[in-house]
Amino acid sequence: MAGRLTSRQTFELGIIGAGNMAEAIVGGLLRSCRMTGERIIVSDISPQRRQIFQTQFKATAVDDNLAVARQADVLLLSVKPQQMAAALAGIGGAATPRMLIVSIAAAIGTRFIEKHLGADQPWRVVRAMPNTPMLLGEGAAAICRGTHATPDDLATARKIFEAGAVVIETTEDKMDAVTALSGSGPAYFFYLTEQLVKAGVELGLSAEDAKLLAAKTALGAAKMLMESEQTPAELRRKVTSPGGTTEAAIAHLDAAKWGEAMVEAVKAAARRSAELAKAQGTL
Repeated sequence: MAGRLTSRQTFELGIIGAGNMAEAIVGGLLRSCRMTGERIIVSDISPQRRQIFQTQFKATAVDDNLAVARQADVLLLSVKPQQMAAALAGIGGAATPRMLIVSIAAAIGTRFIEKHLGADQPWRVVRAMPNTPMLLGEGAAAICRGTHATPDDLATARKIFEAGAVVIETTEDKMDAVTALSGSGPAYFFYLTEQLVKAGVELGLSAEDAKLLAAKTALGAAKMLMESEQTPAELRRKVTSPGGTTEAAIAHLDAAKWGEAMVEAVKAAARRSAELAKAQGTL
């Protein structure tokens, strides 16, 4: 059931699209005590998604995008890229340049949002690319500002995402690279772990034991990367003894040109991100 609003209510954060990423962002904000649920309003067509935000986060949940746009200081656009034009058209009469607009839609540029809200207005838009580990408070995100967004706007957006992710600031021309590296990145690690588990099973381990060992190894390696000042190459060399087991594995990967394939895979993802943006006219 959608929540009821009074005309005098205002909210610190409004969210259009109550999907998994929106859930991760709100969860992070509440866990870090940066915001309370009472200061958040979300809209979604799904009663089930609205119920999650109402019961789990004590947020106001409605089925009316206009209500969110009218009463939020910061508006987070969390809709699918193909739904963005319709969502912007639906709030055009309620959104005002006084609010900060933050978008997490892949392949949607800030100029696209500015144009669809009305190119004659100084819309303050920040674009962000978070990734799914935000669901566990271990995400990575990049943010960039549009034509009229200020450094203070970027700082506000940073605080939202820092509740569940490490955040970097970049320029919009680098967002395809961010999408390819960290946006799609979790899938690459899942894929690698999938192969490690497969190898462990073929070598006689149970699937359960192989998954546990592979996952914990990935977690430990990631922690070492985060906490060490050494480069990934230096850390790798430290566990690669001459004539040892690790060297045998690395030599096999090098012979198969696995490193080159990985680099080209990330570049392919970046190209696809640019193609999607061009296809949707969002450049």
